[in-house]
Amino acid sequence: MKYSNEIVVDLPRAEFIQKMDNPENMKHWQRGLVAYELLSKNPGQEGSRMSLSYQMGKRKMEMVETIIKRNLPEEMHTTYDAKGVHNIQKNYFRDEDGKTRWISESEFQFSGLGMKLMGLLMPGAFKKQSLKYMQDFKNFAENGISVLDQ
Repeated sequence: MKYSNEIVVDLPRAEFIQKMDNPENMKHWQRGLVAYELLSKNPGQEGSRMSLSYQMGKRKMEMVETIIKRNLPEEMHTTYDAKGVHNIQKNYFRDEDGKTRWISESEFQFSGLGMKLMGLLMPGAFKKQSLKYMQDFKNFAENGISVLDQ
């Protein structure tokens, strides 16, 4: 399953990247994030890995993020691996008159019958969740509003 989302954030690209590239900020825009752990000696660089733990209602989810391409401020590509799901994220950042256009291309590859069925029956839920993270980042970056306060 593939889809893309985009959003314009009213921040210069350098400031946008600075806020996005700081793992301490993730808790302010990634709903459900309860912990992260750097798994590499070179955090934030190509090949580096980070473990992410989420609590979504009663459901716990663990995943590993791997940076596969880092060409900031233009782009950053990552993969996310969780039980039954491999997600490839390609993020592009365009400067638009002092604002930043964030274009996110997502590709989900499912294994296991349950996850394959979920991808077939609820593709809109994945796109909606991705867009929600983008909107929450925009709200945090522009207005300092954290999802922790909601």
